[in-house]
Amino acid sequence: MRSPRTFATSLFTGCAVVSALLVLPTSAAATAPRCSTVTVPVTAVPLLPLTVLGQLCLPGDSRPSTVQLLLHGATYNRSYWDLPYRPERYSYQRDMAAHGLATFAVDELGVGGSSRPLSVLLTGAAQAEAVHQVVDHLRAGHVDGTPYAKVVLVGHSAGSAISVVEAATYHDVDGVVLTGATHLPNVPVVLGDVGLGLQPVTLDPQFAPRGGGDPGYVTTRPDTRGHMYYGLTTLDPLAVRADEVHAKDQVSATSLMDIITLGLVSPLSRGIDVPVLLADGTDDTGFCGLRDCSTAAALRAGEAPYFSPAAALSVYVLPGSGHSVALAMNAPDYRDATRAWLDQYIG
Repeated sequence: MRSPRTFATSLFTGCAVVSALLVLPTSAAATAPRCSTVTVPVTAVPLLPLTVLGQLCLPGDSRPSTVQLLLHGATYNRSYWDLPYRPERYSYQRDMAAHGLATFAVDELGVGGSSRPLSVLLTGAAQAEAVHQVVDHLRAGHVDGTPYAKVVLVGHSAGSAISVVEAATYHDVDGVVLTGATHLPNVPVVLGDVGLGLQPVTLDPQFAPRGGGDPGYVTTRPDTRGHMYYGLTTLDPLAVRADEVHAKDQVSATSLMDIITLGLVSPLSRGIDVPVLLADGTDDTGFCGLRDCSTAAALRAGEAPYFSPAAALSVYVLPGSGHSVALAMNAPDYRDATRAWLDQYIG
């Protein structure tokens, strides 16, 4: 039998899609999902009662004992995982449910339907603490009445950084999937996107009327997401438009650098003691400009020192994808690879 380390560098080179399809029953793939929104209380900011809103998606005819807790990236909300445009291609949640898997996609604190306190009150530690409490709610059956035996964190970008902080601090999850992230950001590109692509949410006509956003919350300037988050060869203009309308949101500027420094630059990830899958797009200029993401083996060679042997680091690269791998035209390939990894390491 191959060791997990050998498996990590060999599985995700083309056979992941095939293996994922082989291990899933045909009847499960045809199941219509059941999705509903749920609010859970958290106390991540002292003396301030807060709530986290999430969307739970379940298979239509079963109730799994494992759930994926989905954390979006900066300037996104939970719609990143369930884009209301061509869901058969772009919805991570509905695709997973159709294959018999449960997901819970949350709006992180300060975002969407979750509590939006003063931006300066939010830190990376507070976001990780809130996620930790959501994990506890899932395990206790407080979300939908099912006490989930296994919880897997699935993060994107800043959500990946939060996942690293949470998993390395609380040791309460069974696996971690990190996307849109490496430990060697392309600093000129990232700083350019922040400096030229972001603005205070109070200046954005899309969000200014809704309230709950002070100037310390920032969002992308109108019509910049296609350039910032997508690869040229895998970009669907209508998906970008749906992203702008539905998935675009705000992020606390005071917490963003804190989250990135702790989760994506520091070696804190070596504290993760459960299996990890890292998935990036080959054309992610912000996180792969300096790190070689051309192949899974090359990316793994650069990232392996940041993880312990207990993480059994597995790596997948999505050809042609930019930063937002879940919204690339070939996103189904990345989801198939994720299911193959879940089947191998989580069960």
